[in-house]
Amino acid sequence: MTLAAVVFDLDETLAVTARDRQTLLADTVGEAGLEPIEYGTYEDAHREAVTGETRARIFETIYEDEPVDPHDLAETYRGIVNEHLEPVEGAEKLLSTLANGAGYRVGVLTDGPERAQCSKLDALGWTDLVDATVVTGTMETRKPDPATFEAVLAALGVESGEAVYVGDKPEADIEGALAAGMRAVQILYPGGPDPHPRADAHIERDRLHEELLDVLETL
Repeated sequence: MTLAAVVFDLDETLAVTARDRQTLLADTVGEAGLEPIEYGTYEDAHREAVTGETRARIFETIYEDEPVDPHDLAETYRGIVNEHLEPVEGAEKLLSTLANGAGYRVGVLTDGPERAQCSKLDALGWTDLVDATVVTGTMETRKPDPATFEAVLAALGVESGEAVYVGDKPEADIEGALAAGMRAVQILYPGGPDPHPRADAHIERDRLHEELLDVLETL
């Protein structure tokens, strides 16, 4: 079946932060007068919490015994992350070329709170380059649940066999996309996850803008 749509993961695939997340988290909680926590603790709470609209539930879980407003922490962290958010090299041109030059429908499927993830697209100036965005915080589930992939496919108006998913995480992105009937391209980068053997293709992140179009023609 001919490919009609390309769906991307957002964090670590199309965009990264100029400073590491541990430092950004420390800056956030430090502004509230709290002791720093390990970023792994934040990630564990993120996985366990049904995130919803903001990261407030995550911070509420972590600081349930502290006299602090989790909504304030969520707003501060969102601002700090967006301030240091950077596109992967060539990402904006790639999105534009896919939609306007190559004629693909372009989507984003990303885990996390709705306001946080949508604000990243706004900060990057990419809202008009994407035909459909699905943020799993609005669904009370997350990747690799096939329902998340089905949601973005429905929003794009394409069948699973007509779409490819591009992401970095072996289980959430690659296994999730394959289970939903999509093809899957894994993004690789130093310090990132190992290549998934069932991915249809692998691309180094710093070469994504140069190689993806050629890879799509082989799928």
